[in-house]
Amino acid sequence: MKLKGALFAASALVSVAVTGATAETLTIATVNNGDMIRMQGLSDEFTKATGHEVEWVILEENVLRQRVTTDISAKGGQFDIMTIGMYETPIWGANGWLVPLDDLSAEYDVDDLLPAMRNGLSHDGTLYAAPFYGESSMIMYRTDLMEKAGLTMPDAPTWEFIRDAAAAMTDRDNDINGICLRGKAGWGEGGAFITVTANSFGARWFDEDWNAQFDQPEWKAALEFFVDMMNNYGPPGYASNGFNENLSLFQQGKCGMWIDATVAASFVTNPNDSTVADKVGFALAPNAEGVEKKANWLWAWALAIPAGTQKEAAAKEFIEWATSKSYVELVASKEGWANVPPGARTSLYENPEYQKVPFAAKTLESILAADPNNPTVKPVPYVGVQFVAIPEFAGIATEVSQQFSAVYAGQQTIDEALEKAQALTNEAMEAAGYR
Repeated sequence: MKLKGALFAASALVSVAVTGATAETLTIATVNNGDMIRMQGLSDEFTKATGHEVEWVILEENVLRQRVTTDISAKGGQFDIMTIGMYETPIWGANGWLVPLDDLSAEYDVDDLLPAMRNGLSHDGTLYAAPFYGESSMIMYRTDLMEKAGLTMPDAPTWEFIRDAAAAMTDRDNDINGICLRGKAGWGEGGAFITVTANSFGARWFDEDWNAQFDQPEWKAALEFFVDMMNNYGPPGYASNGFNENLSLFQQGKCGMWIDATVAASFVTNPNDSTVADKVGFALAPNAEGVEKKANWLWAWALAIPAGTQKEAAAKEFIEWATSKSYVELVASKEGWANVPPGARTSLYENPEYQKVPFAAKTLESILAADPNNPTVKPVPYVGVQFVAIPEFAGIATEVSQQFSAVYAGQQTIDEALEKAQALTNEAMEAAGYR
């Protein structure tokens, strides 16, 4: 195959051959999702091109965040490359905890990175992590069940439509839930989802003076809507479901709709993994009636190098290889264009072959619709859509998400959770000197 031969030649351009140099063994921490597992499987190509070996530490999302945060803040030195995102990168870059990626090769073409991804992974104009893939969130739905219900999914539906469609598609006798959504505790799991849902109801985390806003009616409206819909039309035990759990349910045909990361589109349409691969449609994330903000986020899983590593040069070689145009082509040659890492490069969305992928245009539209500088209806003092870009947020939001998950599990009321969220958030912000 001519493409494959060209790829090996191209990979040499983005990786410096180690002729006469010492080969290294790199330890890489990453998340246990399909794209990262695929990267692990293809890393022998990197070893062939460079001589460097790779050892993988693959972790569940919440565990990964905890491990890499602990290691980098304590200068533990366990990892040569870390998989982090748009929340950590600018903060850690400002702290001097990451190696700047300001000297990547001309062949890498850093200007090809989508501006939303490049800006979100930079601090003061310096790139500190390279996006392996970028994402927003969107609706994935069963076209057959939607048709059976006598409904047509709008391109940009409201939450009210989603609730009615979930009711119409729920079939308990056949183990079909009308809708599957994240409820799992963790600021980047269920916490991320309920934050963008709240945004789409007009809520915000803080007012302009850093006062918590959980005592405001928009938050209560969002939680009441979410809990009522999920209790009636969602899967049992949704309080413990995150990305991977809902992906599995959808692939098994047990979800009428799933609103989650755009990157999941390739997994639900892959006939090797999904029983409903040929019955999936896509739409923009919803908003509540009369609210202009949609429930979509902006994120990139990216590769970064912790400062102090003794293997900086080799680590940069790996990052160039794994986030390059040539890597995209390598995946395409082996598994088809629908399975390449999405959302990171402009050239991908200009590629005629990729434009044929059914979810490509909707993914890009969703990414472009997310505005981290204006994430909410009312003004806020922070940047970030599903997170607040301050160092204290991860700890605060993890606790808040635990309160909300307790509601989903029936362990406390919405009012109790919001009262606790308000108190713990304001207490933490006062201790940190914001108020």
